[in-house]
Amino acid sequence: VLYKENIGKATPTPVTPEMERVKRNQEIISSVLYKENVGQATPTPVTPEMERVRRNQEQISSVAYREGLGKATPSPVTPEMERVKRNQEQISSVLYKEHMAKGTPTPLTPEMERAKRNQENISSVLYSDSFRKQVQGKAAYVLDTPEMRRVRETQKHISTVKYHEDFEKSKGSFTPVVTDPITERVKKNMQDFSDISYRGIQRRVVEMERKRVDQDQENLTG
Repeated sequence: VLYKENIGKATPTPVTPEMERVKRNQEIISSVLYKENVGQATPTPVTPEMERVRRNQEQISSVAYREGLGKATPSPVTPEMERVKRNQEQISSVLYKEHMAKGTPTPLTPEMERAKRNQENISSVLYSDSFRKQVQGKAAYVLDTPEMRRVRETQKHISTVKYHEDFEKSKGSFTPVVTDPITERVKKNMQDFSDISYRGIQRRVVEMERKRVDQDQENLTG
């Protein structure tokens, strides 16, 4: 109340393009000055000790927050409270619609469609260039801590146990296959080829064995 009494009468002034330009220039100058005042920093890796301290701090904050909470008495939601809540929502919706100004719908012209597609293409090109400059060709370094090694070994064991479990479940089962005339013909042809190949190799082995025995006989008699 005292603050409002001390405020005098003022005349509102419209925001002109010149004022907008000055405001943007001031924001740019503030950003440049902020970046100039920022000194150089040395990045430090997140060590397991830092992770432990951070987790402890989060637990302490959680405990302190719960201790600071007072005791509360839960109250049931009565039908009267539900009615008041619905009425309040309806009043808020009516007031919102009353304060909305009337708008004039504008048709979506081909020129607007073309500008929209161009803007989407420009955004896609800028995103691709930024991604290529920042990410492409760079590797993400991850510290190989004892905790990560333990998790990796545990995951391997879990995968092995899961594999053996699935294998034991599927062991002894089979998938029925429909035997059609084409499959029977292909199987018979493959069997014939196997028999012919085996007989040819067997015949060659017998001939080589006979020649070796004859050679040995000649060497003994010669």
